[in-house]
Amino acid sequence: MTLEFTPLAVATTEGGASALDHALESGGVVLGVLILLMVLSLISWFIIGYKTFVIWGAQRGSRSFIQTFRNATRLAELFRDSDTIEDSPARNMFRAGYQELNLLLREREGGGGRPSGDGPAAAPSSPSEAFENIERALQRAQRNAISQLEYAVTFLATVGSAAPFIGLFGTVWGIMNAFANIDTSKPILETVTPHIAEALVATAIGLLAAIPAVMAYNWLLGRIRSLQVILEDFATDYLNIVRRQFFS
Repeated sequence: MTLEFTPLAVATTEGGASALDHALESGGVVLGVLILLMVLSLISWFIIGYKTFVIWGAQRGSRSFIQTFRNATRLAELFRDSDTIEDSPARNMFRAGYQELNLLLREREGGGGRPSGDGPAAAPSSPSEAFENIERALQRAQRNAISQLEYAVTFLATVGSAAPFIGLFGTVWGIMNAFANIDTSKPILETVTPHIAEALVATAIGLLAAIPAVMAYNWLLGRIRSLQVILEDFATDYLNIVRRQFFS
């Protein structure tokens, strides 16, 4: 007796094509899902690279300026020299605080400034209010710096949470089409299996887009929080010096 084997696997790998190749050639909703996931993945990797460079530069520049600040003997000289120092969140905080301090000192010496009143643009009526103005200037500069660093990072969290579901949608749609287009004249596995393999590619691509995005989001957010701690410590040191030298 001679055994005959049906070449069933040829239907799924004919011409050496993979499930991904079949999915890309399938067209329709599944192809649209794959293109969307690939675009999201490319955008995510661009954000990861760009934000890693920017956050690293902000940390390095802030640490360098803080060391320069601690070695300075006069705030006025440091303010003049800060124009030539590399831009960083710490440098911008120092300049924002000193500009407010310089304005308060000129008003204290009668050199002009803001009019009196109870509005936000009025001159402070007491030393405590003047010190609070400097503190708010530092906090505002810090919040602006952190907000700029966080910009677009949340997109990674969106990709990490949405990409698996987008891929799952493509898989479900592909499986629906696979069962809807069953050819009764052929073995069911021969007609359904290739389409199911194509559909599962969407879920795999969704996971490949989501996993790096989530990992990078958590890592970048940790770097930003680390920088935020450095800036808060710098603001505390700066305010202590201002209080001791100008408000004691």
